[in-house]
Amino acid sequence: MESFQLPKQTSFYSGKVRDVYTIDNKMLVMVASDRISAFDVILPKPIPYKGQVLNQIAAYMLNATRDICPNWLIDVPAPQVSLGYKCEPFKLEMVVRGNLVGHAWRTYQHSRVLCGVTMPDGLVENDFFPEPIITPSTKASEGHDEDISEAEILAQGLATPAEWETLKQYTLLLFERGRQLAAERGLILADTKYEFGKLDGNIMLMDEIHTPDSSRYFIKEGFTERQQKGERQKQLSKEFVREWLMANGFMGKSGQAIPEMTDEWINTISSRYTDLYELIIGAPFKPEPISQEELKSKIIEAIDRIILS
Repeated sequence: MESFQLPKQTSFYSGKVRDVYTIDNKMLVMVASDRISAFDVILPKPIPYKGQVLNQIAAYMLNATRDICPNWLIDVPAPQVSLGYKCEPFKLEMVVRGNLVGHAWRTYQHSRVLCGVTMPDGLVENDFFPEPIITPSTKASEGHDEDISEAEILAQGLATPAEWETLKQYTLLLFERGRQLAAERGLILADTKYEFGKLDGNIMLMDEIHTPDSSRYFIKEGFTERQQKGERQKQLSKEFVREWLMANGFMGKSGQAIPEMTDEWINTISSRYTDLYELIIGAPFKPEPISQEELKSKIIEAIDRIILS
């Protein structure tokens, strides 16, 4: 995806999966690309419609949680574009976990403590925690994010005590809403992450929320039975991409080669993402192909409209 030069553009940043334009130092235009990353590495081939899927799920979820806390989103002028307020970000990811899965489960094999939080004994993979736990990570500008505890966050000044209490409260309330929305669709929101920033002294929810790139969902039907039998849970996330990479000898470590992504595998990933959209949103996915020229035009129209309003 080529980058644009937009009106009043003051900076541009190309992340793992998004291109971010700063407008007049006040607004952000986020273009969700079809790039896909795993283990903090961008894989070599794009996934058709992935950007549209993630952008539209995020917009839906941001609008469904505005009563809990303010968020950055102003407009969605194109299928894969979101335009919103530029906030001063906290250098944290607020990871919240309702189930013992993924990184938490890998940690549980050798320790009961994750990010300063003690996990109870006697759990097996995918079990529910008695209460959701918050296990933050640093937001690294380069390389891997790192686990961090509440004590370390406060000691390093990444948030004041009052800000940290608000961040925790928002995180748990958002996760509760996410679980409610998931349950209505026959899903379990197992874990997710939120990013926050400040605007005019107020804490704002930023970035995407409750998407399959930032969250892990289980199929609710049969969950208890599968747990009792020790069977694998049916997951909805991009974990299947990570599992494919691990099965082919890649975990993002130095010297490891990314396995070949065949057209068939790329189409499979794309279909999985559109399936996720339909399950999470409860409506058919409508692919909206758009040319670079039309995309730029829609972004400029939105910028002009918002600046003039």
